Amino acid sequence: MTRKPRVLISDALSPAAVQIFKDRGIDVTFDASLGKDKDKLAAVIGEYDGLAIRSATKATAKLLESAPNLKVIGRAGIGVDNVDIPAATARGIIVMNTPFGNSITTAEHAIALMFALARQIPAADVSTQAGKWEKNRFMGVELEAKTLGLIGAGNIGSIVARKAIGIGMKVIAYDPYLSADRAVQMGVEKVELDALLARADVITLHVPMTEQTKNILSAEALAKTKKGVRIINCARGGLVDEEALAAALKSGHVAGAAFDVFSVEPAETNPLFGLDNVICTPHLGASTNEAQENVALQVAEQMADYLLNGAISNAVNFPSITAEEAPKLKPFVALGEKLGSFLGQLTEAPVKAIRIRYEGEVGTLNVRPITAAAITGVLRPFLPEINMVNAPMTAKEKGISVDEVKRSAEGDYESRIYIEVVAEDMPRHAAGTVYQDGKPRIIEIRQIQMDAEFAPHMLYVRNDDKPGFIGRFGSLLGEKGINIATFNLGRDKPGGDAICFVAVDEAIPDDVLNAIHAIPHVKRARRLKF
Repeated sequence: MTRKPRVLISDALSPAAVQIFKDRGIDVTFDASLGKDKDKLAAVIGEYDGLAIRSATKATAKLLESAPNLKVIGRAGIGVDNVDIPAATARGIIVMNTPFGNSITTAEHAIALMFALARQIPAADVSTQAGKWEKNRFMGVELEAKTLGLIGAGNIGSIVARKAIGIGMKVIAYDPYLSADRAVQMGVEKVELDALLARADVITLHVPMTEQTKNILSAEALAKTKKGVRIINCARGGLVDEEALAAALKSGHVAGAAFDVFSVEPAETNPLFGLDNVICTPHLGASTNEAQENVALQVAEQMADYLLNGAISNAVNFPSITAEEAPKLKPFVALGEKLGSFLGQLTEAPVKAIRIRYEGEVGTLNVRPITAAAITGVLRPFLPEINMVNAPMTAKEKGISVDEVKRSAEGDYESRIYIEVVAEDMPRHAAGTVYQDGKPRIIEIRQIQMDAEFAPHMLYVRNDDKPGFIGRFGSLLGEKGINIATFNLGRDKPGGDAICFVAVDEAIPDDVLNAIHAIPHVKRARRLKF
């Protein structure tokens, strides 16, 4: 009987998420205290296939060392700063986030802060409740007809743009990935960063924290802004140089700032604290009942889909596979891995390139997982720890080029995958297909046609096509007590090069392999394991 997948929820998550796991047939443990106790978490994490978290749990490299069975980490929220992505990737663990569950909530918080900043609402509230009546002190500004500058026009940024346009603002956007067509659809003007800084009355940030975006509003950038600008950050701490912004606020160049995120969190001290023209909130961007429910439900569905069906959604370290794609891809992923493994086991020199050609119907599928599987197969004989998740990154780090080509079907096969491994000594190539029974088959080796299923233990023999070879080979295996399961032959021409691809019931011992090498006309013999 197949074991149920097991998921641990180590942070506060909606009970609805727990119910989703249970309804999908997954064994779930909910203990929010574990996210704050790394030792207790490390003691139990090895029992689980999935880990569902928010921000309290730190999925460090050390923790992952205690999680040999972990297949997926699901983050209920967009940020994955608390997950060691390289460590997870190296271990073949899919890391998912939920980028859309709290988009509306975060966008609304940015708009709320913009209104609060424009009308000085927090300070006016404190003053009024203290018994003062300082109407002249709290002179605000209208937002209608002002220019809002978006730094980042993705999902959240586009919602902010829509809402800002709705209150009569003009919106300009800086985003290298924003296409001209998409800008028109959003109703915004696409501009370069310097133009945005010079024109915007209000700037709001909606980008992730990367090497490229860190301190995107530096002291130099702030100096280029329009005098009297107001700056809002509900995205990530560290996007703005907080020391430089504090100086610009004190000088009056920047009229006000509203921050929900800070470079160090929890933010007990910060250069912005205590300034009259600053509003601060404690990372409330996703803090609504609706958002917390949405991200909890989304992460539970995503993790369940992966553990039960192999579907991958919103993974930060692997291409997505829809629930509809997963069953179609599964046999071709297996084929890619086995073809790659076959070629990798024949390759002794360092690999320089892997070239994959998808022919026919398979080329219409999402081939990135197949390519990842092929790379895994090729490199596993040299790198035993490689897996489908880290394979593309590993190939890149090793300087191995990976090329994909798609073309229409040729010959008798609806789908065909051809892989060439270019090593320092010579190229090696093979092709395979999947029949209606779903079993991967190898159909071409060194341009020699054959039709063979893969088996756990196999023999590959290359020889001259001469009479007597098959008899000697079969007799030798029989004398050594090696049982043949399947026997497949192919040749390029009568008397030319021939290949023997044989499935056997057990691994071939060294003495048997040496005896096969000694048979006349044998050029090469390799034992293979799949």
